[in-house]
Amino acid sequence: MDNLEMDKRYLALIAAFLATSIYGINHTVAKEVMPIYIGSSGFIMLRLLGATSIFWLISLFTPSEKIESKDFIKIVFASILGMCTNMLAFFRGLELSTPINSGVIITLSPVLVLILSYFFLKERVTLKKIIGICIGFSGAIFLILNSSKTGINAPNIPLGNSLFLLNASAYAGYLVILKPLINKYNIFTIMKWLFLIGLILSAPITYNQFLEVNWSDLPWFAIWRMMYVVIGTTFLTYLFNIYALKTLSPTTVGSFIYLQPIITIIFALITGNDTLDTTKILSCILVFIGVYLVSMKNKNA
Repeated sequence: MDNLEMDKRYLALIAAFLATSIYGINHTVAKEVMPIYIGSSGFIMLRLLGATSIFWLISLFTPSEKIESKDFIKIVFASILGMCTNMLAFFRGLELSTPINSGVIITLSPVLVLILSYFFLKERVTLKKIIGICIGFSGAIFLILNSSKTGINAPNIPLGNSLFLLNASAYAGYLVILKPLINKYNIFTIMKWLFLIGLILSAPITYNQFLEVNWSDLPWFAIWRMMYVVIGTTFLTYLFNIYALKTLSPTTVGSFIYLQPIITIIFALITGNDTLDTTKILSCILVFIGVYLVSMKNKNA
């Protein structure tokens, strides 16, 4: 039994690592096709449509479950945060800002999860964690205030970075709402409804831009990147993270997000899609110090 539990933990750790690795690369992969081949809103429609189709297809081969009314309401709110606000803010931010900026700011998600968990799940917050929250936020705010207004394919970096903060906040709320549900229902039952609701609610914003895409003339360069975002960044990452949450604590799963700036920066620099400067380095340091303090265990706990 101990070996079985250990195997589950290792698989969960691998799933969390794969999810954050896919996310880290996505910051640059998605940036390379927006807005030339597809706009940010149209990309969200593509993501939600593709992932919804995959999850509902898989659900046909899983046991059918009835969701309680009170839990379905929670799923609706989780979908608004995780599938609508989260995705729309991130991709619009990526159109306006840069991959490295998104990679840095996304690391605030665990900090925001801690804040929301304190208010809604009554989790304990120590002085050390409060200090960490302040330092982490100062790093993100420093990045926003000191970024230039233009950059490499980045027409409005301050606004884009602000949308990244909205993205991180929405995703944090999504995790807090989702946590009590994942041990109650099958993973695919939850995910198929989350994505279907997200697809329906976001359609008025994303539909027109989705239709503007010239699908028949898309080059392979754009096609494989779109496939990566739909299958990898949407279907697999959401699946891997929810699988990891079944075995690991939210803090453990959230800590893997801290790897994203490293993965994002390395991939963006290698592919020539971003540049590294003093502002980004200092912001990274502040954010890492903040999230490190937040993630440290209390010796007395």
